Amino acid sequence: MTRVLAVCGSRREGSYTRSALWYALDAAAEAGAEVDYLDLGAVDLPLYHPDVDEQGESADLMERTRAADGILLGTPVYHGSYSSTFRNYHDYCSFDEYEDTVVGLLATAGGGSYGSTLEHMRSTVRGVHGWVVPHQVGIRKAYDRFEARGPATPDASDRGGVVPDHEFVDDSLRERTEKLGRVVARHATAMAETGSPVRADD
Repeated sequence: MTRVLAVCGSRREGSYTRSALWYALDAAAEAGAEVDYLDLGAVDLPLYHPDVDEQGESADLMERTRAADGILLGTPVYHGSYSSTFRNYHDYCSFDEYEDTVVGLLATAGGGSYGSTLEHMRSTVRGVHGWVVPHQVGIRKAYDRFEARGPATPDASDRGGVVPDHEFVDDSLRERTEKLGRVVARHATAMAETGSPVRADD
């Protein structure tokens, strides 16, 4: 079965990035993928050191990354780029983790700009031979795009052990985010079966 991993590059409690990734991951699961969720704010991943092979939970996290056929990467926008939390995780990654892996990108901004963040993510993923899908999601003024979900009670629809803190109030943005999960799952399945991703035609 195709496996899709969502990686949240936010440490913020009540993260909008985490909630948005849940929608994408839930859609990937509904498309038939087995899903996993990695919250970088909840793991032991010390600052990357090139002279040290393994630190903290890095070996396990890299194994989970390598096991994924598709990866959903999400980060908040910090100073026009991705978070240091995302960058540190990605510094541990190499061709082994990303070659022949389909990747979808998502960025959430407190203000109105996320374009450079998505471009920086795309460049660094391509640097390790990940296949980045054309469809991507940028969320500007995230505080206006969500509302509190209420008490988090896990149920059958919760994916990969993550329960979102917020729900979308913007239906078109929710649909775009869910599409990201479906597109990554579909391309990842094609890559696993044929060695080549299908074109994004939906």
